[in-house]
Amino acid sequence: MFAPTDTQTIRDLIDRLTRLAAAEEWNGPLNPSQFAALNYLARANRFSRAPSHVADFLATTRGTASQTLKALSRKELIAETRSDEDKRSIRYDVTQAGRDLLQDPSSLENVIDALPPDVAASLASSLKALVLTMLHQRGGRSFGLCRTCRHHEARETGGYCKLLNVPLSPVDAAQLCHEHTPAESHQP
Repeated sequence: MFAPTDTQTIRDLIDRLTRLAAAEEWNGPLNPSQFAALNYLARANRFSRAPSHVADFLATTRGTASQTLKALSRKELIAETRSDEDKRSIRYDVTQAGRDLLQDPSSLENVIDALPPDVAASLASSLKALVLTMLHQRGGRSFGLCRTCRHHEARETGGYCKLLNVPLSPVDAAQLCHEHTPAESHQP
């Protein structure tokens, strides 16, 4: 366990890093929530792009997520698709304009890329443990990569989701999934 000073220092550093990243995101055409939603949708698999999934990922209300998605749609950065089977079911896909907006790496990404590999790996492992523990305490979802899920079965064609009973392309297996359940070795 950390001493109170260490805990406060870690909390302050995470808060400061979050604020620096958010400030950079405000320099473009999107506010930080819109940027986070667009970035999530660009990385989410085809089963994980409903408004409720965006709300869960952003840890916000469905109403707030809906307003964020409407703003992205008005800016023509995402497109809405209704399910053929259930017209109430909506999925959002990132448009080319949205993908173009996400192409430029942020200052934070540049700094992370410049870290020595062992430091980056340690940081990633520590932050993952922190996030998974906090999500576990709150009853939240992990939103991990499909291929790291306990329901994923690797296959030559990409994989198979044993939860949804659907084949997965290599692209699907490398994207975020709303139904993700960490394998035992990935749980906090």
